[in-house]
Amino acid sequence: MKSSAVRIEAALYLGFDVGTQSTKAVVLDASTGTVVARAQCAYDLLPGLPPGHQEQHPDTWIAAVQATARQVLQGVDASRIQGIGVSGQQHGCVVLDEHAQVVRAAKLWCDTSTATEARALSQQLGRLVPTGFTASKLVWLRAHEPQNWARVRTVLLPHDFVNLRLCGTATMECGDASGTGFFDPVARGFDALAMRAIDPRLAAMLPPLVRPGAPAGRLSSAGALLLGLPEGVPVSHGGGDNMMAAIGSGAAANGVAVVSLGTSGTVFARSDSPVVDPGGLIAPFCSSDGAYLPLLCVMNLTGVTESVCRLTGLTHAELTQRASAVPIGSDGLTWLPFLNGERVPDLPDANGTLLAMRSDNLTPGHVYRAALEGTSCNLAHGARRLQQLGVPLRELRLCGGAASNVLWRQILADLLEVPVAVVEEPEAAALGAAIQALWTVRRLAGERASCAEVAAPFVRTTGELVRPSRDLAASRALRARFARELLRHHGVRLLD
Repeated sequence: MKSSAVRIEAALYLGFDVGTQSTKAVVLDASTGTVVARAQCAYDLLPGLPPGHQEQHPDTWIAAVQATARQVLQGVDASRIQGIGVSGQQHGCVVLDEHAQVVRAAKLWCDTSTATEARALSQQLGRLVPTGFTASKLVWLRAHEPQNWARVRTVLLPHDFVNLRLCGTATMECGDASGTGFFDPVARGFDALAMRAIDPRLAAMLPPLVRPGAPAGRLSSAGALLLGLPEGVPVSHGGGDNMMAAIGSGAAANGVAVVSLGTSGTVFARSDSPVVDPGGLIAPFCSSDGAYLPLLCVMNLTGVTESVCRLTGLTHAELTQRASAVPIGSDGLTWLPFLNGERVPDLPDANGTLLAMRSDNLTPGHVYRAALEGTSCNLAHGARRLQQLGVPLRELRLCGGAASNVLWRQILADLLEVPVAVVEEPEAAALGAAIQALWTVRRLAGERASCAEVAAPFVRTTGELVRPSRDLAASRALRARFARELLRHHGVRLLD
């Protein structure tokens, strides 16, 4: 056992994060606790689709996994790679035929074309099934593309599809599966009633669930050829990007909440027991380490600030400098930032609304600050709702591409009224996938440490905590104004 433990500690672990805009890869050195290599491969959504349709072909992800693997392993002793983990964008709908080939492009989490189906399914089941979840995509496919639906034999999520191509076997796990709309996160199993409502055949299309910490499989000959690694390397079951980011940012321990600032924005915290929100604001997800991960997800985050960059021709750094000179509240300018519909609140058909424009507040700095404040108000409400549901939040950790924005950090600290730290590793989901692979390999070797215990040495924050301002009156007024405008324009009353 001692020699096995030494081998594990000296090993390297490869983690992938298959996202909407790119795939990232990291190599984690278990002996030093550091990421020793990183790589990234960017790609786009399929062009020319009607409004609301957001799709990618799953083969795009496989090509990106191969490209990032070859890049990240340059200069690395491949024989030291002892485990692989995969994080993937949640809610995507991958449908395969009897030969395990892709039937059609995958509808993604940000696809709002299935809003009608989501509303009908929610009414039928008596509970909210968000438009972004996988369930409404299957109902849409059955109704709008019956010839394609007739060919479907397997339904997977994005990270499950990557695992299939790596291992040759199809599996699911509770974390990512709990974002499908046909999974019962409290019972940690598929929801028979929901599956029948979608299609009586669906239950037979789903692969088996893998228990927490067990491998999805081992690298097949095809997977080994794809990555340039030896056959037989264990592949952990992986999970959705939020579940993996939870592991990679320290939310595998209770009391730490994480905000992920990416294309979408999420607020989540680990819980030992299920957290069910009667108002439906917080999704009752499972974690990917055997616990639970109550989570709020908004669809509009960095896309809003990117739109200001495109509009003004200025960089984020230039706009942040100008916005820092603008007082809290943007001199009355308020942005309801639902540029592409929204998941929370449930407004799939909404557009963005910029309110109280005047000649003195219609400047690039004001508009950029209003974008930061509008998106942050939506996130802050989710964090406050977690607290109302009994989830303790002692500290907030930021991850994702926008976490480096110092002004955004302060706005979040003031609106949430908790200290904010930034996770040192920017690719928290990829790091979480690598850590989960290490946890899986240790369990295969007979160890029984929790995922949180395994993760602890590898998760660090950078810099000092950003603490809430001493005078929070202006931030509280901003939060109240956002709630009033949301009620006035969309009829949505925030639970506060």
